[in-house]
Amino acid sequence: METSELNILKRADSELHQKHFKEAEHLYTQFIDSCARNKSGRVDEVAVAFNNRGQIKYLRVDFYEAMEDYTSAIETKRQFDIPYYNRGLIRYRLGFYEDAEKDFRKALELNPSFEDAKLSLKQTLTDQEQKIQRGY
Repeated sequence: METSELNILKRADSELHQKHFKEAEHLYTQFIDSCARNKSGRVDEVAVAFNNRGQIKYLRVDFYEAMEDYTSAIETKRQFDIPYYNRGLIRYRLGFYEDAEKDFRKALELNPSFEDAKLSLKQTLTDQEQKIQRGY
């Protein structure tokens, strides 16, 4: 990875940690774009950048944009459990229980000890069953 890309990513992570979300989002975008332009091959870092940028969008309740970033993280690195979980949370909140269930199951397939995914899957299945019982 080029030093400048590494510096951008470190700055983005620092801004996120300090809850400077707008600046962190800008830097993650800059990092992702730079890696794409330079074909850097830094799959892990790019996937994390997409996931973290998705978190920022989630926090400002831009759910569909956040899901796009989580999906991009998954497409970048298929074996990354966290964006499956994060996307599942949004799908759950939006009432897309079947899609949420798939995401939570995939997160657990990749990381069987992912406790939050276990709890979220259990809640999703409970709510999905109640929805069916209520007839909608």
